[in-house]
This record gives sequence, C-alpha cells and structure tokens, in this order.
Amino acid sequence: MKEGSKYQPLLEFLRGSEQNEITLSFAEIETLINDVLPESARNKQAWWSNRKQGSSQAYAWMEAGYRVEKVDFDQQQVTFRKPPDKYQVELQGDTVLWNAELIKALRQHMDLTQSEFAQRLGVRQATVSQWEKSVYEPTLATSKYLTLIAKQAGFKI
Repeated sequence: MKEGSKYQPLLEFLRGSEQNEITLSFAEIETLINDVLPESARNKQAWWSNRKQGSSQAYAWMEAGYRVEKVDFDQQQVTFRKPPDKYQVELQGDTVLWNAELIKALRQHMDLTQSEFAQRLGVRQATVSQWEKSVYEPTLATSKYLTLIAKQAGFKI
C-alpha cells in the first residue's frame, strides 16, 4: 500500500485486532480513515470486493488478513472475517474430497472470481457456483486436479 493511502488506518486497525470477525459501521470506518467513504461504498457491492489489484480499500483489509464476508447496506455496516488456517479435509485414499468451503477458500486464495476460476479449471462458472453452494461436489478426477492447482497456488489444505 502506498504510504499515505487514506485506508492505511483501516489496515492498521484490522492488523492490530485479535478477532477472527469484526463488524464495523460505515461511520466507524470513516472515523478511522478520517474521511468520508465514497458514495459507491454505500450502495455498490463491488466496492467491497476482495480484490487487491487496483483497489486500495480492499488491499487494506486483505493485507491485514481479512476478507469482506458481508455488507449490510440497510444497517450501513460491513463484516470482515479472517479465513481459517486449517480446514476440515475428507480423504478417499490419498485424494482430497473437495467441498464447498475448500473450493471457495482456494478460489479466494487465488484472488479469482468464480468466472476466472472456472476458466482456469476448464469448467463453467455455474459449475463453480454449484460447488460453492454444495449443490454437488467435484468428481474424483476434478478433486485431484484441484489439489494440484492448490499446491501450485501455495494453498495449504
């Protein structure tokens, strides 16, 4: 983050927190940064997306180890959550059986949208969405491929 970014105080606040989940009102964030949030932060989900590139606000929370979990525009608040260090993993033989939580965590670790992740895996975006919603789980062959992708991305299962 560039020195002097207006979101630096948010990064420092989150970095100093011991909590796994923090909910802040937009007003509390404005107090932290000593500035008003842009209008798009008050009504556009995209402003709160977890993308480091080209987004100094997202860089602040992600660099502190958090992701935006939920934005409530009616209550004007946002919930930040630290991803778990460890995941519950089910094995079949030596093959990891990828579930909704693991798939979403891997995709977020790679900083990809569902669409980008689908393209990387050679599946449709709808397939990734269905995996993440536990509509169905990947085949054993796809699970092996996901494990390979995870290793390449430095994702610790």
